[in-house]
Amino acid sequence: MKSKVGLVDLVTKYILKQKGKKIRPLLVLLSSKISGEINERTYRGAVLVELLHTATLVHDDVVDNADKRRGFPSINAIWKNKIAVLMGDYLLSRGLMIAVEGNDFDFLKIMTGTVKRMSEGELLQIQKTRKLDINEETYFKIIADKTASLFETCCEIGARSSSENPGFHIAMRKYGENLGIAFQIKDDILDYEGSAKLFGKPIGGDI
Repeated sequence: MKSKVGLVDLVTKYILKQKGKKIRPLLVLLSSKISGEINERTYRGAVLVELLHTATLVHDDVVDNADKRRGFPSINAIWKNKIAVLMGDYLLSRGLMIAVEGNDFDFLKIMTGTVKRMSEGELLQIQKTRKLDINEETYFKIIADKTASLFETCCEIGARSSSENPGFHIAMRKYGENLGIAFQIKDDILDYEGSAKLFGKPIGGDI
């Protein structure tokens, strides 16, 4: 993750101090282990999804105007929005470069579709929030796109890294979708009933 730009290295080191749960790369590893052995391709997939996830968190804090992330001041709170947006772009590009350099073009195809869905999910949420116009069907569409799509991708990438069975890929993708939806529902409940101390960030921003 070294860069010739000192500011990039400074912000990267700050991000690495904020240790998250690493659920998404763990899903890649576990999905690979179910059908075979964890290998170099699995590790590349795990790094790819973690870099993408971190990039989305940096961007989300700008969108939500959040000043806390995992108990630390957010990137935008310290370095302002311009640098936060550019750092998110940088992290995403580094993840995509890993896929290209490893010739993991199937990962790249899956991931670009996921980024599209996540962006559309966030935009749909903003649109519906402004109009105060949301029903159950729309809610599930939003969380399927903005959250569950990456869980799907983690499980499919892990499965693809150790298995050539298309049926297994589909099954793991479906499992990831259901897990991601359940994860987001729980997150939304905590956002409504939890505390900033528990979350390490301001609550109520996603309601």
